[in-house]
Amino acid sequence: TPFLTAIDLLYWRDIKQTGIVFGSFLLLLFSLTQFSVVSVVAYLALAALSATISFRIYKSVLQAVQKTDEGHPFKAYLELEISLSQEQIQKYTDCLQFYVNNTLKELRRLFLVQDLVDSLKFAVLMWLLTYVGALFNGLTLLLMAVVSMFTLPVVYVKHQAQIDQYLGLVRTHINAVVAKIQAKIPGAKRHAE
Repeated sequence: TPFLTAIDLLYWRDIKQTGIVFGSFLLLLFSLTQFSVVSVVAYLALAALSATISFRIYKSVLQAVQKTDEGHPFKAYLELEISLSQEQIQKYTDCLQFYVNNTLKELRRLFLVQDLVDSLKFAVLMWLLTYVGALFNGLTLLLMAVVSMFTLPVVYVKHQAQIDQYLGLVRTHINAVVAKIQAKIPGAKRHAE
């Protein structure tokens, strides 16, 4: 197929296409570390326009020299339907609405301490994120996330047995620590409401 799924890209099933996508993401993110978003978008648009205009002029000159009438070189793409239907827009907005509502409900539950243990976990996470934010800016974190997306799945597949073993040990240890904390905090046990 001409287009790979996201899973195929992340598992490097077609090395050439994955390399192109991964390299493009890295180039874009590294560009954003050096230039503003507006500049990067403008340079990308200028590069695309330069390529398409040059190709169009080249094809026009070639048609004039060979005395052929092939028409516009991008005719197939110009006739391609790119509009979203009302059903597609409705589907995406419904999905977005579902996620926004669930996120707001969860944040309300955490901030208003409906469950003490969950709110404490959230507080620890936010406290840890203050340190992460002091070390890295958002663009650096995004760059690390992209690199991780393209490397961790392959590493996991190659070393799945060892990774699962160590993750099991970590999960057991974390559950033991959480159980100790819940035993020491009065009212931390979950109540059915």
